[in-house]
Amino acid sequence: MASLAMSEFYSVFAHNNESHSQPSDEDSTVKMASAISQVIFRHRLTVAQKEMAGPAVHYAFGTTIGALYGAVADFQNPRRLGWGLPFGAAIWLGAHVITVPALGLSKPITRVAPSTEAVEFCSHLFYGVVVDGVRRTLRKYLLR
Repeated sequence: MASLAMSEFYSVFAHNNESHSQPSDEDSTVKMASAISQVIFRHRLTVAQKEMAGPAVHYAFGTTIGALYGAVADFQNPRRLGWGLPFGAAIWLGAHVITVPALGLSKPITRVAPSTEAVEFCSHLFYGVVVDGVRRTLRKYLLR
């Protein structure tokens, strides 16, 4: 749910951001899906398969990391969770800023327009808030 919300948030604000441009560059999730397919299945993805595999990688990562957050957050003082904002910032820093460029799946943020990166950062913050909101809701209604 949070990954979908993040994607929608990003698409709304990136669409309004005139400096956002990566038309010739493949998305990092598509690059990851292609690498997984080639290494594990020895299969080169077609264009149609890439259109499905990119979002699948995005949602799988978002769901996995969100579930880990939910499991760990139950052992924390709820006031220290900051409604998921620190979590969203940590994912932006750890995954988007450090890991993905280090793996060669995207440009470093120093080579991206600041306005584009601001949208990216805010979309990760939004992801964190939604993850925490889902966690709180599930906890409230499932663990009565």
